[in-house]
Amino acid sequence: MAAPWEDWDHIVKIDPDKSLVEGETFGDICQTGTDAIAVGGTTGMTQEKMKRVISACSEHDVPLYLEPSTPEVVVDSSDLDGYLVPTVLNAGDQFWVTGAHKEWARLNPDFDWDRMTTEAYIVLNPDSAVAEYTQADCGIGVDHVVGYVTIAEEFFNQEIVYIEYSGMLGDPEIVEAAAEASDSATLFYGGGICDYETAEQMSQYADVVIVGDLAHEEGADAVAETVRGSKAGKQQQH
Repeated sequence: MAAPWEDWDHIVKIDPDKSLVEGETFGDICQTGTDAIAVGGTTGMTQEKMKRVISACSEHDVPLYLEPSTPEVVVDSSDLDGYLVPTVLNAGDQFWVTGAHKEWARLNPDFDWDRMTTEAYIVLNPDSAVAEYTQADCGIGVDHVVGYVTIAEEFFNQEIVYIEYSGMLGDPEIVEAAAEASDSATLFYGGGICDYETAEQMSQYADVVIVGDLAHEEGADAVAETVRGSKAGKQQQH
């Protein structure tokens, strides 16, 4: 049975610690044409904030996933379609490779693991919060990125590889190399997607593009433009 993200082009990541554009609702974001909503952020996360966004988005017909930053903010909710859990392959702090995940298992021994899928993150923006928290080695070249993609698939059987440039538009050559190295995993890309053109550009290589800050800073119309761009880029990919 195919994983749902194999048919996706676009995800909106909603940060529960950030507000939306004045006058807009979570429903407006859900109705942009995006293929899925992921709820999560790096800083300021609480279960209460998570629950508020999950409840609001669950009223709309779009797949809804939780991407928890730490085990303490995991919400067990039937409104969720599942959990997308980062493991940062190039983290300097091993807590973000397996430590946080061990804690989740320790604290939630009865969790339904069939609802959880890990995302093999490769973090590449040294100025991002996620790079700081995970102490990620962002100064790696194309060959190292390709190496991480390969072990994600061949060693660890990851279904999702996530090239993360959070806060900046990444190097298309690196994303293209990651795509060429990927055989079975779905390639996610996040970072700097701000309009039709950037979404189209990265969707020529990545299977799925993710927008986050754009939803909070520019709003639903801007997000909808990136949805259209992602679909145009995917057509060029094939």
